[in-house]
Amino acid sequence: MSDQIDTTVQPGISPRRSFERLASPWTVVAAVPLLIAFADPGNLGTIVSFALRAFAGTAPYIAFAVLLIAYLKASGAEATVGRAFKGRETQAIVLAALFGGLAPFCSCEVIPFIAGLLAVGAPLAAIMAFWLSSPLIDPPTLIITAAALGWPFAVGKAVFAVALGLFGGFAVKAMLGSGLFKDPVKTISRSGCGCGPSPFSGKPVWRFWQEDGRMGVFRSELAANALFLVKWLALAYTLEALLVTYVPADLIARLVGGDGVASITMAALVGMPAYLNSYVAPPLLAGLMEQGMSAGAAMAFMIAGAVSSIPAMAAVWSLVKPGVFGTYLGLGFVGAVASGLVFQVLV
Repeated sequence: MSDQIDTTVQPGISPRRSFERLASPWTVVAAVPLLIAFADPGNLGTIVSFALRAFAGTAPYIAFAVLLIAYLKASGAEATVGRAFKGRETQAIVLAALFGGLAPFCSCEVIPFIAGLLAVGAPLAAIMAFWLSSPLIDPPTLIITAAALGWPFAVGKAVFAVALGLFGGFAVKAMLGSGLFKDPVKTISRSGCGCGPSPFSGKPVWRFWQEDGRMGVFRSELAANALFLVKWLALAYTLEALLVTYVPADLIARLVGGDGVASITMAALVGMPAYLNSYVAPPLLAGLMEQGMSAGAAMAFMIAGAVSSIPAMAAVWSLVKPGVFGTYLGLGFVGAVASGLVFQVLV
């Protein structure tokens, strides 16, 4: 019959692609209120209003973050980062750690950028400094973290990102001096990963609006990043509302509520396998801290999770040999615990 619903898979749309569309943050955001309405209608209003209030409070930060990242992309600011790896090794480590927190790279752009640096013989120690600091903070992440956890936490994370980069860079420099990592790099290619030209080359154009092509980049980045942030933060605040409503505060307090080494180490251990991108983690940690998680444990969790996120690990694994990869994870874990302990004392 002509009005019968066609349930067959359309040509060109694979089952995997169909699953990916269903398994999106929007699916969770839409499904959670429906499930609560069915299973626990008494808490539906509480959960929805909590998520909406939290999202509305973050909206100005989202707008600023979207405009900032679009400006950095359109101007070609990534090109300035490559300069951090030129010159003396010590200077390169320091500049790489600093620029790691400022580079507006998407997760796949890190791979061709680092591949280009390795191909031209940039120091491994400086690259490690960049690798460790880059996943932890960037301008939009700083703003979103401040919105959810406050500026002291956001600034603290930025400082620890640079400190971790410095720690990792100089640690690798010492290891290289002792004879380790004599052949650390896999066979690499300059071809990139489909993100366009490598950001290793080119010069920034800060008045980008004078060029039609860059204005096009600005508009496309503005739309893409607005959708990205709204999508993930809607999911984050939905999950935070569930967490605050249903997870007992005493359970969180028992696991990571203390301010000692054990609770902070536990938070880092839990954070490493728990892949939460830098836009989802701050609202969830805000909920956990309301339930009794200590500030130091929250910092350790966030740093460990960023270092061991799938894009960050994929970038390292794809370009260097297992020994360097293991060193990256080990330095990230030690740095996360140390950051948590220091932050706990300071706050």
